[in-house]
Amino acid sequence: MEHQKLRTEDGALNFQLLWKYLDDFRGALFRSAAGIFVCMIVVFVNPHIVFDIIIFGPTSSDFGLYRWMCKLGELLSMPSLCIEPFSLRFQNITVSGQFFSHISTSFWFGLALAFPWIVYQFWRCIKPLLPETGRSAAGKAISFSFLLLVAGMLTGYFFVLPLAARFLGLYQVADAVQNITSLTSYVDTFVMLVIGMGLAFQMPIIILILSRIGILHRSFLTKYRRHAIVIIVTIMAIITPTPDPMTMTIASIPLLILYEFSIFICRK
Repeated sequence: MEHQKLRTEDGALNFQLLWKYLDDFRGALFRSAAGIFVCMIVVFVNPHIVFDIIIFGPTSSDFGLYRWMCKLGELLSMPSLCIEPFSLRFQNITVSGQFFSHISTSFWFGLALAFPWIVYQFWRCIKPLLPETGRSAAGKAISFSFLLLVAGMLTGYFFVLPLAARFLGLYQVADAVQNITSLTSYVDTFVMLVIGMGLAFQMPIIILILSRIGILHRSFLTKYRRHAIVIIVTIMAIITPTPDPMTMTIASIPLLILYEFSIFICRK
């Protein structure tokens, strides 16, 4: 399909083409909403998988990350990496708490499942507006951004969330205070960390854009590398479950790799 311009050769706005694009955009919104709704229904009717397996999975010592850390501790002769068995407890303190948590969770999971469909719908609207030379670059950028988003969310779920949930869920200021976490509080933390890591993994895309327009340069990122490492390691030290420095190092690796990759793709 050829590139279609919204303005004619004399600079006037092509209203016929504009209304066509607006109609296509409206159709994309409707199909995207329909896709989210269908995915929400699928998620809603499978609470056992969504809650018992996925959401509450990282809240016990049976989760994969903890088993992996224990095996790593045995391999490296570092028993401190193998944590003691634990299981967080949850409660609902409002009449409608569980129902609305189910609804909100279904929405976020439905949005995540429908996201590729949403991107495809809006790409169909944007593509005709781009010149032929820019479509390939834009398509690659969108695909790369999507892959980073998925990688970040998986890292947040399998890596950051378990460490944060255990640290915060078992932290006590006094023995007299027992931790029984609110369901809505944990669900909000789950969404915040998983989506937050997905957004954090967009760092290379943001840096690449800033580099292309001349705002950011590789020398700046290289100059402040030590500061970035200190900030990343400090954050990971707060949420890791043991005082062992090896655990803190393992938790810091994903973000450190992401920062180094951002330096690599940034212009000089």
